Amino acid sequence: MNTALHPAARQRRRLRGACLLASATSVAALVWSAPAAAQQQDPGSLQNSTTSQPAAPQPAVPATANTTSASEAGQPQDTATAPDASQGNSVGSDSPGQDIIVTGLRGSLQRNLDIKRTSSGVVDVISAEDIGKFPDSNVAASLQRLPGVSIQRSGSRGEPTGISVRGFGGDFNTTLYDGRRISTATGGRQIDFSTVGVDFIGQLSVFKTPDVSLASSSIGATVNIQFPNPFDHPGFRVAATGSGSYQDRAKNVVPTGGLLISSTSANEKFGVLADVIYTRRDTDTNRVYVSGWPGGFFAPCQLTPSCTAAQLAPANKTLAGWFPQQYGAEQQRVEDERVDARVSLQYHPTDDLMVTLDNNFSRQNITQENYAFGVWFNQSDLRNVKLDENGTAVNFTQAGSPTDFTAALNKQILQTNQTGLNVKYDANEHLTLEADAAYAKSWLNPGNVIGSLNGDIGYGGNLGNTLNFAISGDSKDAFPSISNYGPAGNAAQWANQAVIGSHVTVNQTQHNTDELYQFRGNVTWKQDDLTIKAGGQYYQDTYDFRNQSTFTNNFWQAYAGYGGPSGRTTGISPLPASLYQGSISLNDFIPGFKGTLPPSVFKFSPVAYQNYLSSLGNPYAQNIPGFNYPSPTSGDGLLGFRGAFDEAVDPGSILNVRERTWSLYLNVNFKTELGGLPFTFNAGVRNETTNLRAIGQGRLPTSIVTSAADPTLLSIPTYTPIQAVTNKSSYSYLLPSVDAKLELTDNVILRFDASRTLTRPGLNLLTPVLNVGNGQRVNALSASGGNPNLRPYLADNFDLGAEWYYQRNSYLAVNFFLKNVSNFVVGGVTRQPINGVIDPTTGQPASFAVSQQVNGPDATVRGVELALQQVFGGSGFGFQANATFVNTNRPYDDKDISQSGFAVTGLANSANFVGFYDKAGFQFRAALNWRDKYLLQFGQNQNTGSFGSEPTFVNQSFQIDLTSSYDINSHFSVFAEALNINNNQQSTHGRYSNQLLDVFDYGRRYTVGARVRF
Repeated sequence: MNTALHPAARQRRRLRGACLLASATSVAALVWSAPAAAQQQDPGSLQNSTTSQPAAPQPAVPATANTTSASEAGQPQDTATAPDASQGNSVGSDSPGQDIIVTGLRGSLQRNLDIKRTSSGVVDVISAEDIGKFPDSNVAASLQRLPGVSIQRSGSRGEPTGISVRGFGGDFNTTLYDGRRISTATGGRQIDFSTVGVDFIGQLSVFKTPDVSLASSSIGATVNIQFPNPFDHPGFRVAATGSGSYQDRAKNVVPTGGLLISSTSANEKFGVLADVIYTRRDTDTNRVYVSGWPGGFFAPCQLTPSCTAAQLAPANKTLAGWFPQQYGAEQQRVEDERVDARVSLQYHPTDDLMVTLDNNFSRQNITQENYAFGVWFNQSDLRNVKLDENGTAVNFTQAGSPTDFTAALNKQILQTNQTGLNVKYDANEHLTLEADAAYAKSWLNPGNVIGSLNGDIGYGGNLGNTLNFAISGDSKDAFPSISNYGPAGNAAQWANQAVIGSHVTVNQTQHNTDELYQFRGNVTWKQDDLTIKAGGQYYQDTYDFRNQSTFTNNFWQAYAGYGGPSGRTTGISPLPASLYQGSISLNDFIPGFKGTLPPSVFKFSPVAYQNYLSSLGNPYAQNIPGFNYPSPTSGDGLLGFRGAFDEAVDPGSILNVRERTWSLYLNVNFKTELGGLPFTFNAGVRNETTNLRAIGQGRLPTSIVTSAADPTLLSIPTYTPIQAVTNKSSYSYLLPSVDAKLELTDNVILRFDASRTLTRPGLNLLTPVLNVGNGQRVNALSASGGNPNLRPYLADNFDLGAEWYYQRNSYLAVNFFLKNVSNFVVGGVTRQPINGVIDPTTGQPASFAVSQQVNGPDATVRGVELALQQVFGGSGFGFQANATFVNTNRPYDDKDISQSGFAVTGLANSANFVGFYDKAGFQFRAALNWRDKYLLQFGQNQNTGSFGSEPTFVNQSFQIDLTSSYDINSHFSVFAEALNINNNQQSTHGRYSNQLLDVFDYGRRYTVGARVRF
């Protein structure tokens, strides 16, 4: 096709575009007035130059990892896909034959725009400025700069760990490494972005409309992370980075370092690349928490100081309301260590053949020390209750409240290894054949690691206090206050070691593996303006779960009771003074938040605490005062305790899921003219067939007994025999996709996209058994069950957008989207008896809060994305700004107390602004990120209420990050970074905004480092 236009025709097209844009916003008008001429730099600038060479360097691999031919894959990044003047990259008619080469940040931004502009579908891209120089220190942090993308942070670390795209987070987004799925042992299908080393990533591509040859298994987006290969940069290359990081509360400098070496042979037939990155982050985080707001019914007498047993009968409980299950504060000290490594070997004997063998490895080791206090509430024990207009218990007292001080040593090791082989062969100038195979395995807590090792001490019984709880304000700026704390209400004795004794001892570990085999083969035919691609993929994903804990064998209650000062015959008190290592002040614990806390929490080692209890010996070889001796006929697991707090495997947690998926796809892309205007049409279809097998181990309780050590504790000593349960299911879906792009003028593009995509339910939801754990508490009996017959979420997606590339490295875009989603997985909580067991505290059939999932209702999500990027001529200044507005026809209804309540999670308006300066080797960026309040999930840490699965909302957040770098010369640069300089705090709440669940204060982080490139 001849795309050349007569100058007069070109001018007419420009005039038509100008008329279409005449009603643009005032912001767009302001941008139009900015300099649009050639962006030439001052002489001697390292960042811009005018040259007769091709325009801005382009990546050898564009937006997908499997669209290039073998010859294109073997070309260096600076020549493989360089755009010509017809793409709007020339300096203008006054400089014929000259193009602008821009490197650094602006060069990266221009490459991103070129890929977005030429793509058939809706794609956003972030590319490295140079090898070893990615814009951000975290993948998710980079992605949040894109329109429609927001991040989720780990509360304890403040690190971005996941993303939401157009309101869809978690498993709704698929992440690929070089076009391949990556295994993850975390329990879902999403990856933790904090496990991905960012230093040597080449490019991130976010596909908001599907590429059927890549994947159609994400309703949110598909994220493709592309890593470097030796022939991306032929010759010998070395890149190294080193930095020190300092968090203002942890107050110690920790290192990060990386090294990349790449080389190709003199005859350009062989290439090898290897890199390794070590990353360390230390974070001290202050947290105030409420572990759930269960819903239930109060008796009217509970609004007064006292109640009789008759008044508390179930028939008299008529007032619907919510109360805090547990309240406390803790300091979390986290050490996050990660090693990433990659090896890539390439064989390129001819221009027609490229063979790539690569291996990606990562291992993240998170060690967390927690020091906390906590108080437990039972709804029936609350008095002087004041309910607000929504039914939230905003003030109450509880007599006899025990107080616990806890210390925990938590460890999580996540290790992943993936090996892949890719072969591309150009059979002739039109036909390319590709085969790709990969094997990946991921482990959660491999070996003998204990995931959480806990020590719990405190006082109760005779020393229990009539504690007062009061809500101090809204969860966005206040946490609850407690008063009348301390032994028997004596606040001056709050931390008196003489009255403190041993309580429960909980160890628990989740061991998971995820093993993934995958193969892809496709054929691509390119001729003139027509491209046809056909192929197929096969995945086999096998997931194994296993949880072990001291709940299972009931060893957690071995020395429960608090000891003699609390009036108990069980528990050890006082504890050796050598166990205490000081205290942490709770004064001004969460700066800027209202609320009252007790004065301090203890620092003590849970390892030393458990070792001390174990050193007392075998309680069945000698009498040990304070041991919780069970009745010989109770069947209690404590009959097997011999001094060590060994974990036991919970049979109900064992799950094996094997998922096999076969896919066939066909994609046709052609370019033509529509009404004399360039028109690109892309149509594809993908058929996916999935077979599932889920194997679990089922058992049901046959009795429940109370604990002699603590009246709030229960245990299940006996179960029915264990039975293996197997369930098989299958489903098949046809997933079409259409993309249309019309170029109204040289610089104005209209897009329309329609597709069907799916998201499979998390593998951890597919267990075929009901699991009733042994560790139970009074009035908080719980159980969980899966559903192996869950079907995928299905979405019919529509996009309509316009993009205006009004000058080099600048554009304005608006994109409307609509998603009709069916088969939503609803995680409800119902109250029900199990196997007829009796609750010993009531004498009635036990009522368990059972969490289960079913495919539920449909919903529509709609929204608009606005994006603006502006570079101000040769000044070096520029900015990126975007905003996303999204809503749904199924918002959350806080008045619905049915157990099957439903709403779309993750939806929130968001906005991002990045202002930058990039000139003469100096670069500075200020990033402002805002996200409105949103519904994160259904479910809370303690979700044992009568009104179904209670919600968790995340309050709005606003964070400011600063980064800067300076190129001392072409090989050496220094950089600095300041994150969260406005000390943004993350807070969540329950059904109503005054039901605080968590507030995390994770402080600021500063980094200084250097990069070397040869």
